[in-house]
Amino acid sequence: MLNSTHSVPQRAILTVTQLNRATSQLLSNHFLTVLVEGELSNLSTPSSGHLYFSLKDANAQVRCAMFKNQQRRQSFKPENGKQVIVKAQVSLYEPRGDYQLIVESLEEAGDGALRRAFEALKRQLSDEGLFDAIHKQSLPPLPQTIGIITSPSGAAVRDILTVLKRRFAAIPVLIYPVAVQGENAKLEIADAINRANANPLCDVIILGRGGGSLEDLWAFNEEIVARAIFASVIPIISAVGHETDFTIADFVADLRAPTPSAAAEQATPDSLALLERFIYLENRLQNYLQRRLREQQQTLDWLSKRLQQQHPGKKLAKNAQRVDELELRLNQAIRLKLRHQKNQLATQQAKLGQHNPAEKISRYQQKLDYLHQRLPIAITYQLEKRDQQLNHASQTLHTVSPLATLNRGYALVIAPSSQNIIRSAGQLVIGDMIETRLGQGRCTSEIKTLDLN
Repeated sequence: MLNSTHSVPQRAILTVTQLNRATSQLLSNHFLTVLVEGELSNLSTPSSGHLYFSLKDANAQVRCAMFKNQQRRQSFKPENGKQVIVKAQVSLYEPRGDYQLIVESLEEAGDGALRRAFEALKRQLSDEGLFDAIHKQSLPPLPQTIGIITSPSGAAVRDILTVLKRRFAAIPVLIYPVAVQGENAKLEIADAINRANANPLCDVIILGRGGGSLEDLWAFNEEIVARAIFASVIPIISAVGHETDFTIADFVADLRAPTPSAAAEQATPDSLALLERFIYLENRLQNYLQRRLREQQQTLDWLSKRLQQQHPGKKLAKNAQRVDELELRLNQAIRLKLRHQKNQLATQQAKLGQHNPAEKISRYQQKLDYLHQRLPIAITYQLEKRDQQLNHASQTLHTVSPLATLNRGYALVIAPSSQNIIRSAGQLVIGDMIETRLGQGRCTSEIKTLDLN
């Protein structure tokens, strides 16, 4: 018999849902975001607008889902058979237990995507004017120092140094070592250009590297490098890849060389040809100086003879008298001018005294005081005059007033219905009512008899 004091261990049993959920969480926590490259297949776009496809390589495949709201940033149309790179989260579709990728973004892989990015940036920078010839700087005919921005271990730097040594070994060379391939290459190249301009120890820069694929040369197609070249005040020669390779740096640079060796040729004059030119110019200069010396010697001899014929002592003595005469005339002219100016000053002072405003101001002040005294008298006179005129007008108005006539015993007869004044008995009939207005008061009467005579 089993000992009842020992319990049987419990087994952990999961449902299928629990298992799938735990697996989904495990995948999501372990693979936060992944980049996966593969070939598109089984592409499907239902009415919901979501995108479903498989991503495969030679040995395996994985299902993928890309939701509609993630597709707005797409720069190309996905098609079966295209090689792509997806940025996705690893997940598990729990209802079926299918392992899948939830895609956040989708881009083409290989040279096709790079070529499109190249053309897009080329159009953008061209529209901004970064390629215009007006911005291109001329190279110095004889550089004082040549800067080289490239990989210190590549074949390009050896080719450049070999050519520089052959053509003009006396020109100093300053190397700015950078990575010319890889993720950080663009930053190192742009930083080297900026450092060269911040501390301008060279007066021309060769930017270059050897040949390679479009992806190998991509650092020279980056916008940050293009803008650093455009902002450079030091002329830049772009020598990237082989003669058939073209990069954005070639279009922005002040000069494009087909190879790094050709860039070294363009940056320096040929020392032997320059030496021959110097020898030729030296000979011309010597011949010119000898001819000028002979001409100047002849001129000096001629001037010496003239100087002997016209000794300056004689001219000095002759001109001394003329100086004395001019001095006397100058003193007389100065005294005459001063006397004339004094007379003019006295005349102007007299005129100024005649037009002194102080006298006028005093006279006008007296007149103003007089007018202030007269003003109240004039106002009082005018008021009395106007009062008399008002009284006279009132008396005249009272005289012609009809009320005054009534006060003398006359009466005014009015028809009450029309308020018309009765001037003739013909305006009335027997029985009419009339209103009689007297000097004091009024009365109403009825017509009993009429006499029209």
